[in-house]
Amino acid sequence: MKATETALKGVYILEPQVFGDARGWFMESWSRRKLEEAGIFVDFVQDNQSFSAQKGTLRGLHYQLNPMCQAKLLRCTRGRIFDVAVDIRSGSPQYAQWVGVELSADNKKQLFIPRGFAHGFITLTDEVEVQYKADNYYAPECDGNIRWDDPQIHIDWPIQPTVLSDKDKKAPLLRERTNLNFIYGE
Repeated sequence: MKATETALKGVYILEPQVFGDARGWFMESWSRRKLEEAGIFVDFVQDNQSFSAQKGTLRGLHYQLNPMCQAKLLRCTRGRIFDVAVDIRSGSPQYAQWVGVELSADNKKQLFIPRGFAHGFITLTDEVEVQYKADNYYAPECDGNIRWDDPQIHIDWPIQPTVLSDKDKKAPLLRERTNLNFIYGE
């Protein structure tokens, strides 16, 4: 596995080694040992999967507050997405900065997002499946979101969204989120 740290410290693009032959291909989609060799120490406890039927479906920007915040390891197993992580840790020199990467069933890249980051993605094709591991259980009482088009963050989405949940349409701006409890360095 090749691990490349992005412009946001702690956020990694992971590229598994793929072995192909006449039967097709094989890869390890996750290995604790290989993550630890890359300097990523996380104990995943939950796997999630989403399906989006339509190109232009935007999910995000989502996070969970402490004590239930989550690190995530994402991959797209059908179709293509533009996946985004945003640093929302108070005191971080990277605060409100974002990084985005295309994940697809073809390129098999994965994105590791540590705790203290918001996450979102937009589908670049119809019929998209995304799978991700989380290191904490989902807790609705800790659930939060930020507007996908927040001008303070200014994400350069590759296409305009056509499908958003009501929750994401009504999400507040980052500066309006006064309950964020992520502290840089903790």
